[in-house]
Amino acid sequence: MGALEGKVAVVTGGASGIGLASARRLASEGARVVVVDANGDGAVRAAESVGGVAVRADVGDAGAWPGIVEAGRALGGFDIAHLNAGVTTGEEDIEKLGDEQYRRILSVNVDGIVFGTRALVPELVAHGGGAIVATSSLAGIVAFAGDPVYTLTKHAVVGFVRAVAPRLAEHGITINAICPGLVDTPLIDGEIRDALAGSGFPLIAAEDVAEAVLGCVLGQDTGQAVVVQLGREPVAYRFGRPPGPRLAGAEGKIPPGWLADAGRAAPDPA
Repeated sequence: MGALEGKVAVVTGGASGIGLASARRLASEGARVVVVDANGDGAVRAAESVGGVAVRADVGDAGAWPGIVEAGRALGGFDIAHLNAGVTTGEEDIEKLGDEQYRRILSVNVDGIVFGTRALVPELVAHGGGAIVATSSLAGIVAFAGDPVYTLTKHAVVGFVRAVAPRLAEHGITINAICPGLVDTPLIDGEIRDALAGSGFPLIAAEDVAEAVLGCVLGQDTGQAVVVQLGREPVAYRFGRPPGPRLAGAEGKIPPGWLADAGRAAPDPA
């Protein structure tokens, strides 16, 4: 029996790339998987390959989530979520960024994580807890100038995960962000792929990222940004401690929960 025997998982953006690799890895451990993707045919093919269920949906549409939840309930209810769907703008020059590009990437990369978490938390609570993994990127912890708005969205995912983790922990739910470097997925288009190949730059296999996702699902850590780089074991990124206020008598006056444990800083002495 696998480590996830009897569990039900949802993977968004599951028709290809990291999502498909994650669906396969979770299924290999015994989970029943609901594969969600805007590409309906791709979702069907992916679901068939893992013995799961396909749902065609735009995860950035709040109205799509009740249908996703119902698909999970038909299998017994969700225990695991990999909120993975993501897009890029491919635009380095902010002056050339179109309104539709901007709204679309925010919808998929940010709304999809927030709406998904909001919809799934009650399901996980009903099962006594569970695990959520959100796909961010190395661009979620560094300043990737090649696509500033993609970078914005992936920073948002990391910030959201770190901020919501303490409250979800009260319900036995872990939530972590996966932050891989350049992964061999369809998001790496032909021109970029050719340039990377020409320079000899190796891409991370999607299966390696899926292994890190499984590690988060099975682990007890929460609120982490887990970096996945080629040839290295996945590791939680260590955020620096911000400076505290330099005010006489400020000690102990920072509101509880205002700063995440990973970034908590005591006030400096006056």
